[in-house]
Amino acid sequence: MIHKINPEATAITPQNDPWDPIRSLQRHGKHVLTSVELTVTNLCNMRCEHCAVGETLTMTEGPRIPLAQVMKRLDQVDRLETISITGGEPSFHEATVRDYIVPLLKYARERGVRSQLNSNLTLDLTRYEMMAPYLDVMHISFNYTSAEDFHRVGFVRAGRPVQRETSEKLYERMMENTAALSRGGMFVSAESMINYRTHERLPDIHRIIAEMGCRRHEVHPMYPSSFAADLPLLSLNDFRASIHRLLDSRDPDIWMLFGTLPFYACSSLEEDRRLLGRLRRERNVTVRNDPDGRNRLNVNLFTGDVYVTDFSDVPAQGSIHTDTLEQVFEKWKTHPLNGSVDCYCPAAQCCGPNLLVVDSYYKDVDFTTRKAVEDSAS
Repeated sequence: MIHKINPEATAITPQNDPWDPIRSLQRHGKHVLTSVELTVTNLCNMRCEHCAVGETLTMTEGPRIPLAQVMKRLDQVDRLETISITGGEPSFHEATVRDYIVPLLKYARERGVRSQLNSNLTLDLTRYEMMAPYLDVMHISFNYTSAEDFHRVGFVRAGRPVQRETSEKLYERMMENTAALSRGGMFVSAESMINYRTHERLPDIHRIIAEMGCRRHEVHPMYPSSFAADLPLLSLNDFRASIHRLLDSRDPDIWMLFGTLPFYACSSLEEDRRLLGRLRRERNVTVRNDPDGRNRLNVNLFTGDVYVTDFSDVPAQGSIHTDTLEQVFEKWKTHPLNGSVDCYCPAAQCCGPNLLVVDSYYKDVDFTTRKAVEDSAS
């Protein structure tokens, strides 16, 4: 029997983030599968240098798994609360939006499941308007202060020259689409990476995001993965300074969501705990625990492979052709990699570190043996 959720009980607010795994952990006393991410395309009209799935992008792609089979697997996830649709650029082909994405969004809406789509919003507005009646969150990546930034960052991996005039038109369309969808009532959440290009310019990026009418600004440090594997990695000091700088200048009426931060209440460093304390006290600021492998799986809708992340640093743990998603999730819970970061600190409301964070900064730290320092838990 499908577990249906009352949408009124899952309104998306700073007080209620359906994607945060701590909600289901506290409710069930353990991590359970409540979120499924679906990769619906490997095509994209951009090649951003920070793209977490850049190595999987292609110029052509084969047929997707039939929708009926996908929905059957979703039906089997009894506690499903959220789905995320990602790529590539999911709206690359209008037919994909009409024949595949919209039915998935309708399925989620009818079941009371919250939905998110990850897009660059550079294509025809009509494609996004087709999804608007059924979509809960339009998630975009925004790391720019100008059309020049967009050109430099968004096409660095294109493998061929992209004319400045072409990229400027896409940049303008992205901003116009974002503003239009926001005015129409869509919940647009703009994500910015903290990296070597942006860490000193986040206040300016935030200002543009606010001007476009976005309801939420997501901020995530960039870690080595896919296209970003060889890019400079910021120091923890630079990350801290960047976050403080952004908090000093942000619009307090916009929800600011931080994710995959490399700072923990169990740290012995006072500056880490001071930053976390500030994040807890700031109005309309939240820190999301990492969903990957805790309450979420990713499904490749071409191969059927099931991963614990959409960027596949960990090999596939199963296939929807042979396994239910619950079976794959239970298998992952016994995996040694999961065990290395499977910790929960009630005092800090923390579900432990992201695997990429550990690999980047904490290879010799056993988080399962650490506890929150008292002054950071208050």
